[in-house]
Amino acid sequence: MYIGQAAQRSGTTIKSIRHYESIGLLPKPRRQGNYRLYDQQSVELLIFIKCAKEMGFRLKELQAIFANHHGEAMPWALAQQAIEAKKREINNSMAELIRQYAQLEGFEASLEHARVTCPLENL
Repeated sequence: MYIGQAAQRSGTTIKSIRHYESIGLLPKPRRQGNYRLYDQQSVELLIFIKCAKEMGFRLKELQAIFANHHGEAMPWALAQQAIEAKKREINNSMAELIRQYAQLEGFEASLEHARVTCPLENL
């Protein structure tokens, strides 16, 4: 299939496909004259990349997963390791946000206490 069909089937854009090829995420396709030809494996890889990006993976992280991926089967073990690392990262971020939220509530309560006990209007 041509690049437009691959983009449509994977839910990505032609520009994204070309970019993924240029940074090594997607193997260079076969060519027929000036046209790129993609197979179903490429479409599945594009879908994986799109889903991973939607889940918060950066392209550099995906490049690490696919560093030695040259069109063979999906590197499931590396993908699983990356998913576990991303889950830990998100969990740590959530813990930090919960801590910050608690601090904000404490700060808000302190301000409210100060407003009630020492209103600025009386100064």
